Amino acid sequence: QVQLVESGGGLVQAGGSLRLSCAASGSILRTNAMGWYRQAPGKQRELVARIRSSVTTDYADSVKGRFTISRDNSENTVYLQMNSLKPEDTAVYYCNADIRTYTAGGYYSYWGQGTQVTVSS
Repeated sequence: QVQLVESGGGLVQAGGSLRLSCAASGSILRTNAMGWYRQAPGKQRELVARIRSSVTTDYADSVKGRFTISRDNSENTVYLQMNSLKPEDTAVYYCNADIRTYTAGGYYSYWGQGTQVTVSS
C-alpha cells in the first residue's frame, strides 16, 4: 500500500558530503512527520533527524550543525543533506514516515529498506 524508497547512500571520505532522498508512494492521504534513523553494526537504531513540518525539526546532538533535513510535501519526499561526514557516521540509514492512507483510520509508521553510508578515514 505504501512504499518508502531511499537513495543516495554510498562511500565517501571523511569530511565529504552525501545527500539522501526518500520518496513515499502509494495510497497516501496525508503525511505527518518524516525522518531518518541509522543503525551501525552492533548498535541500536537511533534517530538522526526528524521533520514535522517545513520548519519544525529535531536532530541528534551528534549531527547538529552538519546534517540538514528537509522535505517536499508535494512529492512526499524527505531529504538528508550530510556534510562534514565522520567515520562514526557509518551506518545503514533508514527513512521513516507517519502516513495516513485512504483506507486507514489513523497514522501508521512506515520504514524504508535502508541505504548504506560508509565514511572512510
